[in-house]
Amino acid sequence: MSRPVIGITCYVEPARFTVWDMPTALLPYMYVEHVARAGGQPVIIPPAGDPAELAGRLDGLIIAGGGDIDPARYGSHPHEQTGYVRKFRDEAEFGLMRAALDSGLPFLGICRGLQVLNVALGGSLHQHLPDVVGHTDHSPAPGTFGRVPVRLSPTLAKIYQDDHLTPAHYHHQAVDRLADDLEITGRSEDGTIEAVELAGHPFALAVQWHPEADEDGPLFDALVSAAGRD
Repeated sequence: MSRPVIGITCYVEPARFTVWDMPTALLPYMYVEHVARAGGQPVIIPPAGDPAELAGRLDGLIIAGGGDIDPARYGSHPHEQTGYVRKFRDEAEFGLMRAALDSGLPFLGICRGLQVLNVALGGSLHQHLPDVVGHTDHSPAPGTFGRVPVRLSPTLAKIYQDDHLTPAHYHHQAVDRLADDLEITGRSEDGTIEAVELAGHPFALAVQWHPEADEDGPLFDALVSAAGRD
């Protein structure tokens, strides 16, 4: 039986490796490991060409974490803390997102991926969450995951086999205005929307935390399982 092909979007950033220092298409390898462990065939998708054309050739899609979305996409001016905006990545991922949803492709959004989903469907973002919740627990320090408890809806509770979770967080933005077609499936104790699903779609989930940072990966298992169905 062939493995479901799971596309994963990636960063384009300056990087140093072996003797080189140059712009690089890159992705934390944890994403790749989880997809492979779950039985999928990971394929990294850079923001080049027209990734939307791939929607019909994939069995599932992950839009991965990354920098902030251009606030102009939801009618706002940049906050002073908004950063790492890559308009070329926005363009590629918003097009791919629309194509994936139109085709019913199983989809998992992670951190930035949730924000892309919400904005693509007409929602908006809090550009700097500490201004809203009064603390930095969701992103405590550069390169350091925070652990913030989340209460799960029945949809995610079934996947995680628990209605509470304390996952790895690293986000300073979050949903402000929720898009009309999205349903909340997870909230942290401070009220932050931490997970959503798209109503009426066979499998379209997105979480604000980083499931790839934990050893167990039931969200990846659920995505690959959905992608493998005829």
